[in-house]
Amino acid sequence: MKKFDKDRLILGIAAPVLAIVAALILTSLIILAAGDDPINAFGVMVDYGSKSDSQVWIINKAVPYYLSALAVAIGFRMNLFNIGVDGQYRIAAFFAAVVGGALTLPGIIQIPLTIIVAMLVGAIWAGIAGVLKTTRGVSEVISTIMLNAIAASVIGYFLAEGRLAEKDANLIHTPFIPESSHFFTIPTTPDPIEGFIVVAALAGAVYWFLLSRTRFGFDLRTVGRSESAAEASGVSVKRMVVVSMVLSGAAAGLVGMPTLLGESYNYGTDFPAGIGFTGIAIALLGRNHPVGMALGALLWGFLERTGSRLEFEGYAQEIVGVIQGVIVLCVVIAYELVRRYGLRSQQRKVGAELAAQARKTDNAGVSA
Repeated sequence: MKKFDKDRLILGIAAPVLAIVAALILTSLIILAAGDDPINAFGVMVDYGSKSDSQVWIINKAVPYYLSALAVAIGFRMNLFNIGVDGQYRIAAFFAAVVGGALTLPGIIQIPLTIIVAMLVGAIWAGIAGVLKTTRGVSEVISTIMLNAIAASVIGYFLAEGRLAEKDANLIHTPFIPESSHFFTIPTTPDPIEGFIVVAALAGAVYWFLLSRTRFGFDLRTVGRSESAAEASGVSVKRMVVVSMVLSGAAAGLVGMPTLLGESYNYGTDFPAGIGFTGIAIALLGRNHPVGMALGALLWGFLERTGSRLEFEGYAQEIVGVIQGVIVLCVVIAYELVRRYGLRSQQRKVGAELAAQARKTDNAGVSA
């Protein structure tokens, strides 16, 4: 048993180390091919990313990325590809902004109410894909892509002057959320850290507990690995699909809240988009583990922050996107290679043990 635990630990360390080494080598080769110095590039990134203002920026940027990754990971654990997180968080943030801007309740009531509205809208929007899959056999990939487009159209229709929005200079946005309902911040120098990091940490803890320490999480993972085995054990696969999509959408509803409650205080035409697709990459990068995804979100924020500095230093602006893609590919490939190696190693050990037992049996028969 001790030997097995040791081997598992070695394999667990080998995967990220292999991914990091491969990513550094490939990235260096790409930068060299572009005619630039990779050593200087890495030095610029580390120096600029280690500054206090950059650290605060990276942490604040990582919060919505992490929440997006959690929403994607819930589907991944069920073997569902919820590619609609982007539309889910945007339409959730829009209607939450409408509700938040129309009310003037005390912050202790209005902030939770705004968050609940966002989670409900996200859950409903993702639940549509779950119902379509279980009742009509529609792939969640197709339905969530289409729902992204529909969400954008719905927002575009209502985000107009005279409907649910107002015009301010050249920007159209929903009414401002009252100052009493702004989310708290954590004072740091030179800029504060958004208080929604606490909610993100709690969401990660709930995700871990729900999937790793409850019967529901066990059933969810069982369905993801084998639907036939889950059905044989009495689990309703259709119900689990719908529930998983609803939970994924509820988590997606949180993605836009750091911006809505901590930065913009309304939903306008400049509200950030694309975070849902970033969450897919971070979920893959973190292997659907809450700690791994947190590290992946911080790494993504670090690359985005330092990428602007690289461009200022004369490097191609596309280099950060290339680095991000290389890292994700290296992580996915490295973990798969290590997983297959570990599986083959375990099979060889089992085969060796069975052969040894067979020889003992033969020797015992000859002695008799």
